[in-house]
Amino acid sequence: MDAVTSPQTADQHSHLVQPQTMEWQKTRFPGCEAKTLLFDRATGLMTALMRFAPGSVLPDHEHVGIEQSYVIEGALVDKEGPAEGIACKAGEFIWREAGSRHAAWCPDGALILAIFQVPNKFFEADGRVVDASGQDWDEAWGHTGAQRPHQA
Repeated sequence: MDAVTSPQTADQHSHLVQPQTMEWQKTRFPGCEAKTLLFDRATGLMTALMRFAPGSVLPDHEHVGIEQSYVIEGALVDKEGPAEGIACKAGEFIWREAGSRHAAWCPDGALILAIFQVPNKFFEADGRVVDASGQDWDEAWGHTGAQRPHQA
């Protein structure tokens, strides 16, 4: 697992992360920055603080695993998709099942604690399906069976 941890740990099973000491990392999405608090390469589990500038959009994407978002400041609004118009505001929590697809925007900006599994699928205007870094999804992840929704 990757995370920025403090040299002080209570034991080998506790990992203190101090986000206030971390730099915001730009993403390929204008106005969206992240601080990765935890990333487990084996499972794809990611926990991140996400900061969105006013008016920024997270374009059309599908969650291949569960997505959980707690809004600390601002609001996260579904711009497109089955839940179009639903707004998760400061102090509220929203979660989505694996396979959910939407586009989200932050009209006034937002700070969000996001917990999800990568690799999400992003649907480009030209028809390509890519991951969050812009790599072709099938080439990067298709061969791995990565985080496909579990069938009951």
